[in-house]
Amino acid sequence: MPGEPPPLRQMMEALVAEPSISAVEPEHDQPNRAVVDRLAQWAEDAGFAVEVQEIAGKPGKANLIATLGQGGDGLVLAGHTDTVPTTPALWSSDPFRLDERDGRLYGLGICDMKAFLALALDASRGLRPRDLRQPLILLATADEESDMSGARALLDERVRLGRQAVIGEPTGMRPARMHKGVMMEAVRIVGRSGHSSNPALGINALDGMTVVLNELIRWRSELAERYRNDAFNVPYPTLNLGSIHGGDNPNRICASAELHIDIRPLPGMTLDELRHELDARLTAALGEGRGELSVFPLFSGQEPMETAADAAIVRAAERQTGEEAGAVAFGTEGPFFARAGMDVVIWGPGDIDQAHQPDEYLAMDRIEPTLDGLRGMIRNFCVDEAAGA
Repeated sequence: MPGEPPPLRQMMEALVAEPSISAVEPEHDQPNRAVVDRLAQWAEDAGFAVEVQEIAGKPGKANLIATLGQGGDGLVLAGHTDTVPTTPALWSSDPFRLDERDGRLYGLGICDMKAFLALALDASRGLRPRDLRQPLILLATADEESDMSGARALLDERVRLGRQAVIGEPTGMRPARMHKGVMMEAVRIVGRSGHSSNPALGINALDGMTVVLNELIRWRSELAERYRNDAFNVPYPTLNLGSIHGGDNPNRICASAELHIDIRPLPGMTLDELRHELDARLTAALGEGRGELSVFPLFSGQEPMETAADAAIVRAAERQTGEEAGAVAFGTEGPFFARAGMDVVIWGPGDIDQAHQPDEYLAMDRIEPTLDGLRGMIRNFCVDEAAGA
């Protein structure tokens, strides 16, 4: 017979205590399986049907898909199980121990976003499959903070989830239906080395890179003029010149240089179109005789997300919070869920200002309103006669 998951505070404590850092640097990267296994046991105790999806090529990494009830148009409550790396010496308390002080709960991932997973389970406490007209799905993913391999695996394996999704990222209790995308690209120029006393002996890659930098600055201004969405605090797409490396000695003509850039497109822009325009502009600007140009992605990137303002999940989130759904600047797994056929809203109890830094915390007065909101969403999409209407 189904039992009950532990009390909410105990679940939060256990999740924070399990290290699950994901990072692109192998020396910092950790498995998330211990977090997934804890959640799976609690969900099973609560009567959910549990599936653990291992991530191909990533030992110790997994997604959890826990389903209560049956049907094809249910509600997905989604969160990632991983955290960013941290420096314990900069914390006022142990980052892997939940600490309460001044009306706040401190711990690595408590805001971004382990608390939401515990809150989602607690909001479903006492429900049984027979109570639901559409299923409730708890989704906990791997590696959101690095390469989003968990969300990608759901798409690659065509996992069927629900119709509506709430991603509990830290939005300060305000729902969001839009966020920007992200692409990180490398621009490399290969020239020819030679003695610095005679420029004709080589092709200086840094000279070519100067042309590239000037063209990128022009393009950045054009993008800001061409696209605008006032729902965002920064209402235009951004292009950041992040890092540049080239050459090895002052008396040698620079044989190669590489620039890394970050572009944050608005909804309505696509990564493929931006990459095509980037390559075409730089090829034309550099011309002949300034070195060999190559432009390539540092990772596959993430599309922007926009859910329609009249989508059922957006309207339900607005009713629950009394807030109009807006936009956030950070990226989420939302675009992957949208490609899987879900309407997505981003809504969680934490604040992005507390994420990714020492003494990360969740204000305790956010807990009950979050539970109330989640229970309302569950009633709306899983319990009521006209579920999702």
